[in-house]
Amino acid sequence: MDREGTACNPDLKLRNTVSMALNDRGNWAFVFTVVAGYVSILLDEPGRFSPVTLALLAAGVVYVVVGVFVFTWISQQATPLKLALYFGFEAVWSSLIIYFGQAVGFISIIIMPLASHAVMALPRRWMIAACILVLACFTLAIGLLSGSLASSITAAISIGAGTVFVVAFTQVALNEQRIRAEVERLAAELTEANQKLREYAAQAEELATTRERNRLAREIHDSLGHYLTVINVQLEAARTVLDSNPSRAADALNKAQSLAREGLADVRRSVAALRASPMESRPLTEAVAALAEECRTAGIRTDFSVTGAPRSLSPRAELTLYRAVQEGLTNVRKHAHASHAEVVLDYVDADCVRLVVKDNGVGGNTADGGFGLVGVRERVQLLGGQVRVQGETGQGFMFEVELPT
Repeated sequence: MDREGTACNPDLKLRNTVSMALNDRGNWAFVFTVVAGYVSILLDEPGRFSPVTLALLAAGVVYVVVGVFVFTWISQQATPLKLALYFGFEAVWSSLIIYFGQAVGFISIIIMPLASHAVMALPRRWMIAACILVLACFTLAIGLLSGSLASSITAAISIGAGTVFVVAFTQVALNEQRIRAEVERLAAELTEANQKLREYAAQAEELATTRERNRLAREIHDSLGHYLTVINVQLEAARTVLDSNPSRAADALNKAQSLAREGLADVRRSVAALRASPMESRPLTEAVAALAEECRTAGIRTDFSVTGAPRSLSPRAELTLYRAVQEGLTNVRKHAHASHAEVVLDYVDADCVRLVVKDNGVGGNTADGGFGLVGVRERVQLLGGQVRVQGETGQGFMFEVELPT
């Protein structure tokens, strides 16, 4: 049941208070201390069953009930007024028991649990004040009994030393309890953190798998798709001139076969090493020139030019630019129906390198169409670059890649 339900049910609240009191080891220590103090009275032969002794026993029961159950209830409220009334009552009540019990034997030790309660329930300065109040009441009771200031001071010093020990022992026990609670809390947080870490690890693994799947899809499209497209163009060219120009048809078939071998080798490299570079350690300009030559071989006049001084780029940047040219020229052959294409590598800007691929084909804005352009855009964005496209129906198509260096 929740706290509101408990507050609305006095019987349940009382049962909870009693249960907490009986399950508190400190309360049992309170009871045992008072019982030990009363043993000295019960073993005193002259007054074992006297009315005074019975009255003291009844007073001791009240003292224990208030010290165990009332203190547990007040601890849940923790209001200054209730705590002050509790310590005031128990200090005076224990002093009266000591006075009327004539301080027989160890009856004086019944005040010790009050020091422990002060440590548990009060801030430091109020705890010290409560202990001084208890010792003052005790000293007054002993002084009235003995009529001697020296005797009361001696008794106060003796009980005061015991009180200091109880305060120190209780503080150590509370610190140990707080440390244990903190360790349990940290252990629970660590368990929760480990669970979250496992979840994050699973998410990271899934994300890495997705990224690798996308990368492989781009690799397959950019490499195998390129070779298959060029091979198809060569086969179509061979079929067109097979009867009229057998030598040219044979040349086209030889090129198709050569491209098939290169494509197969590229696939094998991709399977053996997922990061295999199709550029085969060639400079970027040379690799791009080879792509332009392939496009020219397919019957499309393709110009390749370099502006500025070529400079070394990172392997990922060079591969990204190579794949962009490959995708652009593949689209020219497959979709553009163009007679002329142009590829430009621009190194003029020291902070970036630009690539432009354009044609004079049917045009149309295909910025969001086709997996190839999506793959190019993903590659470029991973390197912090940009892709811009421009095309109108009947006026050709151009796309530009800009990578920071």
